[in-house]
Amino acid sequence: MAPKGETGFLIGGINLNSLRNRLKTRILVVAASLAFTLWVFIEVAEEVWEGEAGVFDRSILLSLHTSSGPDNVLGPIWLQAVARDVSALGSITVLGIIVAVVTLFLLLTGRRMIAMFLLLASTSGGLATFLLKAVFNRPRPELFQHGDYVISASFPSGHAMIAALVYLTLGALMAQVMPIRKLKVYVMTVMLALTVIIGASRVYLGVHWPTDVLAGWFAGASWALGWWIIAEFYKVKSGSRV
Repeated sequence: MAPKGETGFLIGGINLNSLRNRLKTRILVVAASLAFTLWVFIEVAEEVWEGEAGVFDRSILLSLHTSSGPDNVLGPIWLQAVARDVSALGSITVLGIIVAVVTLFLLLTGRRMIAMFLLLASTSGGLATFLLKAVFNRPRPELFQHGDYVISASFPSGHAMIAALVYLTLGALMAQVMPIRKLKVYVMTVMLALTVIIGASRVYLGVHWPTDVLAGWFAGASWALGWWIIAEFYKVKSGSRV
């Protein structure tokens, strides 16, 4: 039988009771964050469904264009090229490649369970995005010429939602192996910044209403947090450290 410490059983030098208590605390924190992000998404979705977001959306989009014409976006012409490059970081193609590469890396390093969670979270999040688009079937903005090619409905922004899901999930995975706190904060800050600028680029290019992007951010964060909770429950049940 494994030796018993002062507060619980020790296996491989790990106090299982202490580990499970820490994980349970983390689950409560993540669950509270999930409740908040889901609430924001529902509030935005309700405004869009009832058609009450139009004034806000139009004012933001029109503010990004000069008074000389609806096709003249603010800023130098090269900024549109930059916005398209940034937007591509949230495309299904780019995110699919990133998920595939990271999943294979995790499998090769023996972290099969984490690889499974990442793959399931990403693929299910993508399917959820298409389902939400089909349900709301919101038309794209037609106030001015689009700065990018689009084929699907507008709400929620797929780039914003899937980018939030994938980048925040990857950030959380990377933060777990960082040796010091400031590196963890740095990684999560970078991933959060990527998510924000990808969504902002979609509004700047005129292919999404602002509320599409706002809903996408919080829906993606909710999806990531939901899968994070599932992973944390698995840790509690199995006593795993990863």
